[in-house]
Amino acid sequence: MTATTDGTGAYPPRAAEAGHSTTAEPLPAAAGAAKTHEAAERAAARAIEHLLSRQDEQGWWKGDLETNVTMDAEDLLLRQFLGIRDEETTRRAARWIRSQQRPDGTWATFHGGPAELSATVEAYVALRLAGDGPEAPHMAAASGWVREQGGIAATRVFTRIWLALFGWWSWDDLPELPPEIIYLPKWFPLNIYAFGCWARQTIVPLTVVAAHRPVRPAPFGLDELHTDPRRPNPPRPLAPAASWDGFFQRLDKALHLYHRFPIGALRRSAVNSAARWIVERQENDGCWGGIQPPAVYSIIALHLLGYDLDHPVLRAGLESLDRFAVPREDGEARMIEACQSPVWDTCLAAVALVDAGVAPDHPALVKAADWMLDEQILRSGDWAVRRPELPPGGWAFEFHNDKYPDIDDTAEVILALRRIAHPDPRRVETALQRAARWTLGMQSKNGAWGAFDADNTSKFPDRLPFCDFGEVIDPPSADVTAHVVEMLSVLGREHDPRTRRGITWLLAEQEPSGAWFGRWGVNYLYGTGSVVPALVAAGLPVAHPAIRRAVDWLGGVQNPDGGWGEDLRSYRDPEWIGRGASTASQTAWALMALLAAGERESEAVARGVAWLADTQREDGSWDEPYFTGTGFPWDFSINYHLYRQVFPLTALGRYLHGEPFAVDRAQEPRES
Repeated sequence: MTATTDGTGAYPPRAAEAGHSTTAEPLPAAAGAAKTHEAAERAAARAIEHLLSRQDEQGWWKGDLETNVTMDAEDLLLRQFLGIRDEETTRRAARWIRSQQRPDGTWATFHGGPAELSATVEAYVALRLAGDGPEAPHMAAASGWVREQGGIAATRVFTRIWLALFGWWSWDDLPELPPEIIYLPKWFPLNIYAFGCWARQTIVPLTVVAAHRPVRPAPFGLDELHTDPRRPNPPRPLAPAASWDGFFQRLDKALHLYHRFPIGALRRSAVNSAARWIVERQENDGCWGGIQPPAVYSIIALHLLGYDLDHPVLRAGLESLDRFAVPREDGEARMIEACQSPVWDTCLAAVALVDAGVAPDHPALVKAADWMLDEQILRSGDWAVRRPELPPGGWAFEFHNDKYPDIDDTAEVILALRRIAHPDPRRVETALQRAARWTLGMQSKNGAWGAFDADNTSKFPDRLPFCDFGEVIDPPSADVTAHVVEMLSVLGREHDPRTRRGITWLLAEQEPSGAWFGRWGVNYLYGTGSVVPALVAAGLPVAHPAIRRAVDWLGGVQNPDGGWGEDLRSYRDPEWIGRGASTASQTAWALMALLAAGERESEAVARGVAWLADTQREDGSWDEPYFTGTGFPWDFSINYHLYRQVFPLTALGRYLHGEPFAVDRAQEPRES
């Protein structure tokens, strides 16, 4: 492999390879420790001031959520499909898309990452819409590379769906997705609730779109993106009939035949039921699930069913998509966020500020607590399909997403509220009690927690030919489970049998290396940085073998500069595990684990703290172009722009002030 995150053409060396100790050794001199402490104090003070300055007057924080240019391309394609694309929007979107093109003419899905075919095709088509001709050097470079990779035929299903909307691809050459799946019973392996909530919200509207197979006039041809324009989709042999792939390929052929001769009344009823399902899940702000993909497909589906653009549902939906657009630094470019993260950012910011020494009754924290308390979801959602008797009480990730609260946000909001001295403690206690009850009720059978649903673990959805775009199920993960275990421990429930089951699951999930896999953050650094503090909070001694293995692993992957980094390629290539250019957020995760493990006086911690202090900018912030978050590991990567602020401040605060909780058990909410 020649690609690398540090630009040297080689893997960043591990600490041991660079001559640094992989074990935690005491600093050689008190003077060195004092210098590190002073640098940490200065850095923390600047970071506190910076973070406080970024709070919205309503009490929340939100950093940009950067993904990749497919969001921008699909936004333009949607507007073209609906006939509402305007010159100004197109110009600003194209400016952003061009700015992300790599020197070889391609586009990646994360900073410093390899070229990605579907992203390159979608970006290319968007720039064609903006008027960039195929003969322009940057366009010719892109199309040439696309042909080398197999052309449009080798792209993901979603890309080909967008192209099919304009006749650039044949609907017959796409996997079939009949709307009748809306009627599959909940016990059936491929019912809509067998999919993760993000996939479910996308698939239901796409069944309507696939039933209609719309084609709008194409403004230009795309022959230059085919290896052979006369045969854009070369036939491929089927997998053996006895294999799962072979079975689902043949099932897809049968569904294509059914599309030609559907049961008319059943098809009409299924389409109408899907439409009702979509409309019922539109949020108050007009969006669907607070994320872009379900929103765009829901708008297309409802438009095909006769909803005009002035209909309140579509008007609100389009207005919500406009709020996903954020200006870039030059003010001329326009980037589309796939999602917005105010609840997540706010609870993480509150944790960082309190752990860094800000008074728990600081007005900014009280205001943040009030906003978070108002965001608690007190009505049922799709999660209740598997937990129908469970009262609600969770928090979502976004501004508006009442159908899909998530367990990770709920755990972190509880940890934030538990730190804040609110003037109405009874209000806080009531909210915590509701949230803890809901979280405990969402535990999966194996003792762990997923993000949005309980026991969403069926393997069948992954096998569908349609599902090639990333994770489509929501099984328990180490990072979410760790946050729940930490939260329950802070609430005094570390001995609850359900907490102990979570701990047992976490211990069993530790890799032989000593690390834990990171589902929602990159990658083993995130998993390990989440699990170690949780296990210690739950009462595991720092001498426990699992904790010592984690400490040894973290020491072994520390970079020569003192920081930590892990590239997204670690999800595909084991050689990248624990390797990558140092980043502020990943360095903080490693430090949080080491500090929880009692390594405050170690050389590894001193070097990590020094790296954070040395790389901080004058305004108290950190720069972090690398993507350290995930929507789907490898397939959809995220750069949370506030991660670079909140996690370093949390780590510095814990270095300076110790672990955050000497819990007052008398104030804990009790189970009802």
